[in-house]
Amino acid sequence: MGAISRPTKDLDVVALVESGALRRAEPFPPGLQTAVEDVARALGLPPDWLNPGPAALLDLGLPSGFLARAETRYFGSLTIRLASRADQITFKLYAAVDQGPQSKHFADLGKLEPTRGELLDSGRWCRTHDPSEGFRAMLVRALAALGVEDPDV
Repeated sequence: MGAISRPTKDLDVVALVESGALRRAEPFPPGLQTAVEDVARALGLPPDWLNPGPAALLDLGLPSGFLARAETRYFGSLTIRLASRADQITFKLYAAVDQGPQSKHFADLGKLEPTRGELLDSGRWCRTHDPSEGFRAMLVRALAALGVEDPDV
């Protein structure tokens, strides 16, 4: 979407849209899996260049309004919905807390230039996916490193 210029080695698929509703992307439908494999062979990409790695995020729920905010792009018969900037901030914060301040996710967060409010909203969503006190402590440290002191998460 142009918010970050760092190249990525793969594309993560959280969900598929079927009849206007989100369903877990794992496993890919056979036709999509075949297309992924064909593209990998044709372009010399790794076989998992498109993968449902973060599909478990759907189990506890995506941020409210996720699908309505998604940006739709068309590539022939393939329709892709990209997470909005706000949702990318949320997912990046979740990953940054898990992987630490030296991670690419933490660096990506800085490039997205989230506001204090966006980070607090994202932090609240993150707590719905990991309510443990250990995660909360790491989240508070990550938010402090991003300039958000005394967060209420």
